[in-house]
Amino acid sequence: MSAEDILIREATSEDAEKLLDYLEKVSAETDYLTFGPGEFQLTRDQEQDTLDSYALRTNALYLVAEADGRIVGSLNFSGGSRPRTAHTGEFGISVLKAYWGRHIGKVLLKALIRWAERSGTIRKINLQVREDNERAIRLYTSLGFVREGRISRDLLVNGRFYDSVIMGLSIN
Repeated sequence: MSAEDILIREATSEDAEKLLDYLEKVSAETDYLTFGPGEFQLTRDQEQDTLDSYALRTNALYLVAEADGRIVGSLNFSGGSRPRTAHTGEFGISVLKAYWGRHIGKVLLKALIRWAERSGTIRKINLQVREDNERAIRLYTSLGFVREGRISRDLLVNGRFYDSVIMGLSIN
């Protein structure tokens, strides 16, 4: 199965239960996320409310990647809530380990960039990535993101501190 066999679409409140199951599974497969197993503490109703709020905002987007009716990847982007920051936001992205290497992350990111270019609002996409996540950094760089800074001791995973690299992409 390749990226062409994956459906990329906006998440809806009906995806809440499947997304929570997905997030629990993906959190156990990698230490690169900002949460681990059991740490994503939302109820189905809370997740539905979150997804509904994304759908109502002009500067927020929640995408899912589906294969055979199950969620195998996701990307959520949220812009600022005030006029001075509404044009910029940050995203989080993840893909189930069984689907790594199939360019799903790249397809999700390209969908975000296209959406941002058409939004009329978003002028800058930001991200933070753990310093040792070389595959992710290569992906972001290949799509035009540039390194803008570093946050020292940003993450504490299994008793070890990691810096985060800050990257950004300007949207014209």
